[in-house]
Amino acid sequence: MESLRASVTGSITSKLSGFTILLLFLLSCSTFTSTEAYDALDPNGNITIKWDIMSWTPDGYVAVVTIFNFQQYRHIQAPGWTLGWTWAKKEVIWSMMGGQTTEQGDCSKYKGNIPHCCKKDPTVVDLLPGTPYNQQIENCCKGGVISSWAQDPTTALSSFQLSVGAAGTTNKTVRVPKNFTLKAPGPGYTCGPAKVGKPTKFITSDKRRVTQAMMTWNVTCTYSQFLAQKTPTCCVSLSSFDNETIVSCPTRACGCQNNGTESGSCIKNALPEINNSSSTGSRD
Repeated sequence: MESLRASVTGSITSKLSGFTILLLFLLSCSTFTSTEAYDALDPNGNITIKWDIMSWTPDGYVAVVTIFNFQQYRHIQAPGWTLGWTWAKKEVIWSMMGGQTTEQGDCSKYKGNIPHCCKKDPTVVDLLPGTPYNQQIENCCKGGVISSWAQDPTTALSSFQLSVGAAGTTNKTVRVPKNFTLKAPGPGYTCGPAKVGKPTKFITSDKRRVTQAMMTWNVTCTYSQFLAQKTPTCCVSLSSFDNETIVSCPTRACGCQNNGTESGSCIKNALPEINNSSSTGSRD
């Protein structure tokens, strides 16, 4: 009887242990999924993109786009931010100030006045310091470098202006861009959809008059260390203790892409060279 009881107890314990392991695995998966846009160092910080339509044109509008770095400690360093989106219709960018697209795209159907960019999914970067004044606007031209909010709120923003054509010319006919992406300067940021908000108000330089945008869209981007470190930054040498030569970590360990075509191709800039006097190492 005792042996039967022990057998039944062992079977139940084994099943519960298996169920516990499966439950922990599922919880860990859901945890990683939900924290992909979470930064433990600054849980309330974010980068907010404000798209203010300042005036209407015969075929579109003129807008000022401002990137606010509301993160307390994470600044955007050189080579700076890169902002992208997808147009909702067949919009083009006629001209820009304080920023530029990285590609013009196919503008062959236009004759005479050629747009600045005809791509469906433009990518914009900041202009460099020393840009001529007639190409600048306020808070531009810092090479994409933005301070953190705790470091200096006055420099924790960057702006550019664009004239958009083939777009709506009223609040009811204009369409919000989609699929915003932000690199600052590398990956790690997830941007939500653009949402129509209250029009931004502006105080004139003499502080005697307040104007406001025709329409304002807001986009919130959050940082995640999980997204920023898709490639592991650990490093474990595979050399045995009696081997005369030590295999360099970036050659045989983490940081290598298994793309099927270039076996062993490694991302060298993801890992610094490890001192060859050590056979094991780690880097957070």
